[in-house]
Amino acid sequence: MDLEKIRAAAERVARSEGLEVVDVEWKIGKQRFLRVYIDRVAKPAAVISDAAGTLGTGEVVNDPFPKISHADCQRVSQQLSVILDVEELIPGPGYILEVSSPGMDRALRKATDFERFRGRLAKITTTEPIGDAKFFEGRLAGFVEGRVRMELKGKVAKTVELPLESIRKANLVVEF
Repeated sequence: MDLEKIRAAAERVARSEGLEVVDVEWKIGKQRFLRVYIDRVAKPAAVISDAAGTLGTGEVVNDPFPKISHADCQRVSQQLSVILDVEELIPGPGYILEVSSPGMDRALRKATDFERFRGRLAKITTTEPIGDAKFFEGRLAGFVEGRVRMELKGKVAKTVELPLESIRKANLVVEF
């Protein structure tokens, strides 16, 4: 089975719906599972003009972190299922296709993820120590020249830069 061909098919479907593929996972246990995580591409906030027609004084109408709906998942699932079967991308009998949002504690993998969620709290684990640590928690401060910038929590505020290739795992932290 070629997971990259499956990812390409999922990306074609997601793009046609104005969405993006965050991740594709293949798991085998008692059942065979193909999980596809989709998300909306963040759009800059738009402003409605006031009665005088001036911009900048109206209300914000776009959510910078638009949500995935059940209907979005259903549409992608139905279309992708047909492609997987017609193109015979999953060999052998039976599998379960799951299409869902990446969740509030979504994984961060691409440079664009770290830039998109600038200002959000995140946890990052590196493959090797950077300074004297392999675990970092703090606010994302963007992505510059192949490095994730992060403002660390603690008694003394400190900014670190973590090379993208050194990141083993990175997730947003849910804040209430």
